[in-house]
Amino acid sequence: METPLQAGTANDFLLQALNRRREEGLLRNLQTENGLIDFCSNDYLGLARSEDLLCMAEKEWSQLLHKKSGSGGSRLLAGNTAYAEALEKEIAQFHRAGSALIFNSGYDANVGLFSCVPRRNDTILYDELIHASVRDGVRLSPAKGFNFRHNDMAHLESRLQKAEGTCFVAVESDYSMDGDYCPLKEIAELCSRYKALLIVDEAHATGVTGEKGEGLSAALGLENEIFARLHTFGKALGCHGAAVLGSPALREYLVNFARSFIYTTALPLQSLVSIRCAYRFFPAMHQERKKLAGLVDLFRSASGEAELELTPSDGPIQCILQSGNTRARELAGKAREQGFDVRPILSPTVPEGTERIRVCLHAFNTPGEVSGLIDSFS
Repeated sequence: METPLQAGTANDFLLQALNRRREEGLLRNLQTENGLIDFCSNDYLGLARSEDLLCMAEKEWSQLLHKKSGSGGSRLLAGNTAYAEALEKEIAQFHRAGSALIFNSGYDANVGLFSCVPRRNDTILYDELIHASVRDGVRLSPAKGFNFRHNDMAHLESRLQKAEGTCFVAVESDYSMDGDYCPLKEIAELCSRYKALLIVDEAHATGVTGEKGEGLSAALGLENEIFARLHTFGKALGCHGAAVLGSPALREYLVNFARSFIYTTALPLQSLVSIRCAYRFFPAMHQERKKLAGLVDLFRSASGEAELELTPSDGPIQCILQSGNTRARELAGKAREQGFDVRPILSPTVPEGTERIRVCLHAFNTPGEVSGLIDSFS
């Protein structure tokens, strides 16, 4: 039994934990805008800084008859609008899904989905590099959860052979800390063979992958093979929020059972307007996607010439491996001193020995900036 806190010591245990983290060199700090060249944000297509998007959103907002600064409640109370439901239909149509349900964030969406859909005696199998929001949802679920080695189809199949009840398989299309894509066709085939339900987090592929930015699932024509997809709005879309895509039955189920949807105030109308307008940009952003792909090729070739060790990634997230937290911090600091905003990813966030500098490339970066960043690591 824990000893009750004594008067005057209410913060002592907090300070002790913070001091331990500080001594280990792992203390996190909030940072404000720094004026450095952006190789850190998830704004892959530049929509978060787009004046055109701001103008379109302002125009759409000005034409609305009923404006409120806040939604006024959860969507099951006063917070739902015809605008939100129309937007969900547009999102579902864009990604070729049966329905969509908007959540306040990708974290809320994953926690809500995984905590309420798998039932007791079911099984959740998830890639060992899956996002923390999925892991937290699995922890809250009554189902049993097991990981499988990253992108390892043989290990996944061995897990599927032992799964009990309804089995759910969770992967990311583009992994946030390694930047590599999952072998989605092979995973979908395994799920079909073992009658497992596949859930794909498309957060980092939204807007970037596919002819119109529909994501990896739709780009491969697998949208009908997947039980649920998560698309977030805070990365290439340049906004905030997320949507779970699936059947109309899944949408209705989440409305009734997903606690992170039920017990929270809905997104304000201004956010919905920005999301709707940003989606209108996606289909025509061929040049931005083409330029981004070219910068990825440039970064990887220049890194090879500089003898930098990279994770195997063909997407905008590139990672330079550096063994040890100290070395990763030093290299990131060196780049920042030369004007480039990059961040180290340290253990235990990633396994010890795989510490890295995470580099996010964007359509607004220039070849000169990419070359300068590589030079800063030399």
